[in-house]
Amino acid sequence: MPSFQVQAVLRQLGDDIRTARKKRRLPVADFCSRIGVTDKTLAKLERGDGGVRLETFANALLALGELNKLAEILDPAKDELGLSLDRERLPKRITHKKRKSTLANQSELPAIDENEEGTAF
Repeated sequence: MPSFQVQAVLRQLGDDIRTARKKRRLPVADFCSRIGVTDKTLAKLERGDGGVRLETFANALLALGELNKLAEILDPAKDELGLSLDRERLPKRITHKKRKSTLANQSELPAIDENEEGTAF
């Protein structure tokens, strides 16, 4: 059973869809044909019934010209909690790992031509 908070949000969302449909002067029959559902399914959607498919909800937003809002719900660039957690995980200090100097590593260095005038460029 969904929580009270989830039920309240779904009811509000359904009511908002109904209001947006009415503001756009879309009759039930026309809206149903645009989103591919029956009038009974639309009634469930507008009541905030949790059993309505997510695809139906997305099609309703598309028909209302608001599908972009669904795509932005959890945009990582706008996820304040996620960004805050990322900042907390940043290291306090960044240190370089010390390299061990061995004869093997030194033999891999390029030979120095003593006849050069010391210019590197």
